[in-house]
Amino acid sequence: MQRLSFIVLLTALTFSAGSLAQSDNLLTLEQLIPGGIEYSKYSPRIPVNYQWNGNRLIEIGKDSVWIYNNPSKLSGKSLLFAYDDIQGLLKESSNKISSVSFSKEGSSTVSFNTNYGTGVFDYEKKAITAYFSYPEISENHSLSPDKNLLAYTKENNLYLLDKNGSEKQITSEICKDIISGQSVHRNEFGINSGIFWSPESDKIAFYRMDETMVTSYPIVDMSARVAELKSIKYPMAGMTSHQVTLGVFDINSGQITYLKTGEPVDHYLTNISWSPDGECIYVAELNREQDHMKLNCYNATSGDFEKMLFEENHPKYVEPQNPLLFVINENDQFIWQSKRDGYNHLYLYDTSGNLIKQLTVGEWEVTNVIGFDNRGNNLYFVSTNPNPLERHIHSVSLKNGKIVQHTFKPGTHSATLSFSGRYLIDRYSAFDNPGQISLIDTRNQKSEQLSFADNPFEGKNNIPTVETGKIKAADGESDLYYRLIKPADFDEKKKYPVAVYVYGGPHSQMVNNRWRYGSGGWELYMAQKGYLVFVMDNRGTAYRGFDFENVTHRQLGVEESKDQMKGVEFLRSLPYVDADRMGIHGWSYGGFMAINMLLRYPDVFKVGVAGGPVTDWRYYEVMYGERYMDQPEENPEGYEETSLLNKVDKLQSRLLIIHGDEDPTVVMQHSSQFIRACIREGKHPDLFIYPGYGHNMTGPDRVHLHEHITLYFDKNLLSL
Repeated sequence: MQRLSFIVLLTALTFSAGSLAQSDNLLTLEQLIPGGIEYSKYSPRIPVNYQWNGNRLIEIGKDSVWIYNNPSKLSGKSLLFAYDDIQGLLKESSNKISSVSFSKEGSSTVSFNTNYGTGVFDYEKKAITAYFSYPEISENHSLSPDKNLLAYTKENNLYLLDKNGSEKQITSEICKDIISGQSVHRNEFGINSGIFWSPESDKIAFYRMDETMVTSYPIVDMSARVAELKSIKYPMAGMTSHQVTLGVFDINSGQITYLKTGEPVDHYLTNISWSPDGECIYVAELNREQDHMKLNCYNATSGDFEKMLFEENHPKYVEPQNPLLFVINENDQFIWQSKRDGYNHLYLYDTSGNLIKQLTVGEWEVTNVIGFDNRGNNLYFVSTNPNPLERHIHSVSLKNGKIVQHTFKPGTHSATLSFSGRYLIDRYSAFDNPGQISLIDTRNQKSEQLSFADNPFEGKNNIPTVETGKIKAADGESDLYYRLIKPADFDEKKKYPVAVYVYGGPHSQMVNNRWRYGSGGWELYMAQKGYLVFVMDNRGTAYRGFDFENVTHRQLGVEESKDQMKGVEFLRSLPYVDADRMGIHGWSYGGFMAINMLLRYPDVFKVGVAGGPVTDWRYYEVMYGERYMDQPEENPEGYEETSLLNKVDKLQSRLLIIHGDEDPTVVMQHSSQFIRACIREGKHPDLFIYPGYGHNMTGPDRVHLHEHITLYFDKNLLSL
């Protein structure tokens, strides 16, 4: 799904319940929820940012940019330019600079973005060398590597703009259901773009998606006096899906060539990569069953298939997420990421398809690749080694396979690398660290702090505490990590109501060692009011190995619920937990899990709140649904077992369902069908609609959302 995207926003949720008498000292939802009028005061902010310009360290402040010519001497910085230097050269005074970006290789030019466009500024000449105003209704803007051209889409076609403002239409699709230049396959498989520039900026590869064969799905806009239909294409599991091809536009000839990817047409074209010389395009092609992947090479000029480098198979599913990364100075070698040995690791291949060596191995996962040093000798990456709750920076030698760890302070680290590979800009946080940026010398791992975020709760007396721990999963072997948030005045002799927050789906990890162990606004708010808040990652979630993740295959919600019950058993074992006052809340996949828990274990929770919930996987989209459940005709027992619609008779708890009435991700049919089933069974859940919203609520309405969730918990738990 588009990642059942509520998890992206979860890290700033809210809370509620009532034991603290001095309510005037409590933080409010307006302060704790994104969109709240005071949210920025209570969200950690590092005041400056850092980038590399080659081997020179760049400091980016609110309105000025500074440079350190020698990173080893942090006392010697000088002003490089002010945002006003660029601002003064733009025609519109309201065209504010929003960001700047330096090149890793190092140059006197910097890319910048504004409200209305993007451009290139030469800070030595104090001149704008290129500026592209975004054409009206344009989207998906992509600047060429040489910064001389801008590719973008308008409605369903692809366009090109040069520095003189001359626009060229590349595709000319008349049918609105044929779309070029946009991301496809509903953003699965790591896809987040539909435009891919060649290294020399002379060609553009682009997705073309034909949805004419896909059933239209009605979304209704009720804001108009007469409600208007806004149909979308939404292929559900087992139904006819869209067909995707990959075109290549040659800027010099003006011709489009389509890669000859062949039959069957309902496959997935993922992880697009150009060869360094721009002659070939590599595509990770996945069959519709998603259990067989081929890495194929095509001629970028003729579109002809040239060769298959290798293939991967798995009886459950294969999910390529990262394109090829070619080794610097070795145009015939590349890095491939795969879970073929049970954990996501790095493999070194040549362009003939020969495996040179596996670079990383172990019961841990590579989570991100940072890049090579300028000689291509060492590759830097982020991984869960040595602790799945943390992220640390390592490098591996391509020659001898030696791995070096570069970060040691407990927490979650990410980094950018200087051109030479000598230094890292390390950004990290931990449970007691709201955020810090340091400079690391990769030769000796010496770390020097550059900037840090202040604790936004400094001086507040009623801030709840957060602790972590682990329990055994339902399989009796796997460790499951949890966090538990307690009121600031916690007294183990008292009994407290419990709010369980659940997500539990693929590609998620809710509990890790970052600021306050990843707990967000709603959790803090609820604990302020006197609740205990519990969050746990069950089997089926990410970064713990492929077997840990795929145990849920063909039976989503079954093993996850067993694990969540282990969390409930742990809570019940605590003398200060009021087992008669427990509630559960989740959104998207978590909404599915919240209702799932109420129906599978009807005597556990007194209240549940489910936002944007999947209630039957037959109503969910092809890519995500068929990966984890197979097609309905292939797995009828699994679809029946995981459907919430046939378990409605088990509902005993108070249940609030929340849905955006224009949700294109988990369509509102899920909630309406569940309500319909409840009516048949004589059950009486509550339903709250957010008009005009998709899968998430944003801005001030997000505060309202969490007020509503909190009120429902209070009404049904605190009154007991």
